[in-house]
Amino acid sequence: MDFEPRPQLQFQVSASSSAPLVRAFKRSRMPGYVWPTLFTAFGGFLWGYDTGSIGPIIVMPQFESQFGPLSATLQGLLVSSMIATAAFAAVFSGSVSDRISRTYTISLGALVYSVGCAIACSAMALPQLFIGRCIAGLGEGIFISNITIYVMEISPTSKRGRTMTTVQLFNTLGVAGGYFTCFGSVKRAGSISWRIPLGLQAVVAIILCIGTPFFPHSPHWLLSVGRPAEAEAAAIKLGLQLTEIRKQDEAATGGPGAQVVKQDWKQQAKELWAKDVRFRTFFGLFLMGMQQACGIDAVLYYAPVLFQQAGLSSTTASFLASGVSGILMVILTAGSQFFQDKWARRTQMISGGSVIAGCMLLMGILYATGAAQTPAGGRMLIALIYIFIAAFITSWAVVIRVIASEIQPKRTRAPATSLAQCFGWAVNWIIAFSTPLFLKRSISGPYFLFGGCAFLTVLVCIVFQPETKGLSLEMLDQEFKETKLQSAVKRYFGSKSGRSTAVELGNL
Repeated sequence: MDFEPRPQLQFQVSASSSAPLVRAFKRSRMPGYVWPTLFTAFGGFLWGYDTGSIGPIIVMPQFESQFGPLSATLQGLLVSSMIATAAFAAVFSGSVSDRISRTYTISLGALVYSVGCAIACSAMALPQLFIGRCIAGLGEGIFISNITIYVMEISPTSKRGRTMTTVQLFNTLGVAGGYFTCFGSVKRAGSISWRIPLGLQAVVAIILCIGTPFFPHSPHWLLSVGRPAEAEAAAIKLGLQLTEIRKQDEAATGGPGAQVVKQDWKQQAKELWAKDVRFRTFFGLFLMGMQQACGIDAVLYYAPVLFQQAGLSSTTASFLASGVSGILMVILTAGSQFFQDKWARRTQMISGGSVIAGCMLLMGILYATGAAQTPAGGRMLIALIYIFIAAFITSWAVVIRVIASEIQPKRTRAPATSLAQCFGWAVNWIIAFSTPLFLKRSISGPYFLFGGCAFLTVLVCIVFQPETKGLSLEMLDQEFKETKLQSAVKRYFGSKSGRSTAVELGNL
């Protein structure tokens, strides 16, 4: 991974803290923004770890002997309980982040998450397990969207895609870790087999909680709360350019010497639907919702079930196949990290979405025609699952999260990102809860639904999505006003009528 060199002023600012994390942070030759990116990415690891472990946990024989066999409804509720409360917490996390900082909000969320995981780990009855997962979900909703914002704000423009991919890399490491932890723990007798994965989540969350406050605040946040001197010091520590920070300071406050206007949560909510922002808000909500509606978490949460349907009858074999998909995700994410700042965001969305839609629709056709019941059809299903995962990981997994954050102007970035994350989790909850019920009623139906959502997203991106790669956070404001396709449509209809058209697609 090649990074931009630090400015020489990096060594002119010293931290008063003697914490080991800070000392290691200062001694490193890597740019300052790398360490906080790597550390806060443990939040992505926690998200992925739960995704990879909860599906295998609920089909463990030891789990069923403790709580009894779960119906499709109970499976969906247990898996989705964390997602539901995460969506609720995400609504308010942006406002909390704007008040107490990105780093403290991440730490707070990790603390709540660890408490929930500890409660779930010690569960002796199903209600306690539900309560623990709901509390953990509140913590996840607090820290996930703020990790996205924090990493984006401390990254140089030219490295933004790469640093955001680091968060996704840790997410995929978590998915693979969850699969293989369960693959190993299922061999242990007693309830310790399913308690181990939940206990490990609590330990990682505590580490994230304790370590995050030692890293610098986001310079963008410091500017937004009227602390420009601290913003410059943080920028130096992070290896960012002071000229860019000063420029953003003036843009944020309306010019040199202007006062910072603080807004309460009601004013922030109103800003999300201002004329110059509402289309971006709608677009971010749509993308985050469709990221889940394409079926990725249905595949990840219920991978053992899907592989059994594809012909792997042994629980251990399906666990192993799920783990192989986790390894594939890690390899592809690590490989794509070197190209994220070279690939066009719009191209990734359209080409990746086309493959995602094609895989889901083909799987639906195989089930609908009965071809999935043949040995060749079963092998093709397994291959399509892997292709689907590969296409998603190298495109939508990262680029949608980046786009949803970077299309927003600075004043609405935190609340808009939190709202988009909330909407994505709401859709995710519906998918996680309904997938077992849907599969029980119609094996092919979910695949046609997921494929249709992905295809719709491709069409929307063709029409409305501008290219945002490599632009500064301020240049994005101008670029998003009108896409090239919209300009072409306006020119076409304007030339046909002999005057400018009044159609303003960007202000829908």
